[in-house]
Amino acid sequence: MNETSSQPENDDLRDAQTETREAAQEATDQAYESFEAAQDDAAPETRDEEMIRLRSEVEAADKRVLQAQAEAENFRKRMRRDYEDQLKFAAMPLVNDILQVRDNLTRAIEAASASGGAEAAEGLREGVAMVAKQLDDTLGKYGVEPIPADGEEFDPNFHEAISQMPHPEIESGKVAHVAVSGFKMHGRVIRPAQVVVSTGAP
Repeated sequence: MNETSSQPENDDLRDAQTETREAAQEATDQAYESFEAAQDDAAPETRDEEMIRLRSEVEAADKRVLQAQAEAENFRKRMRRDYEDQLKFAAMPLVNDILQVRDNLTRAIEAASASGGAEAAEGLREGVAMVAKQLDDTLGKYGVEPIPADGEEFDPNFHEAISQMPHPEIESGKVAHVAVSGFKMHGRVIRPAQVVVSTGAP
């Protein structure tokens, strides 16, 4: 969980804890005020009456504190449950869009199966290429973009070298071949591009 997503939950928990402390303080103040008021009464209480009254007020204050604590605990559980649900289903819009891409890929395969020969193979190639572009466009909606690698200067922050090879046209230290494309999301690397680095002309 990231810090930005958990901040609202932390703020709400602090508010609930503050309310609990305020409820306890209010109950204590009420008991003290009642005690002071009793001191000013014209007819003084006996010690036993005073003890009974104070005990009753303390019990009432304890109940209010316990109730406030229970409400704070219930609120904390509800916030935790809502937060977990948000994390669990955060990817639903992305999944829904990718499912549409899958539908189109399935249609392309079915169309190619219904035909035959070189024309069918060409149609399948074009159909899959269209689906691949649709997938790239869908990922782009969510800030996912490929990492430039082919012919680029090798950068360990974005590239993972899996081997080296001489190349007559590509300078040493530059990418000669991309084995697996890399991607980043909102500027953060999701996976680095796996590349073969040129050692220069043989």
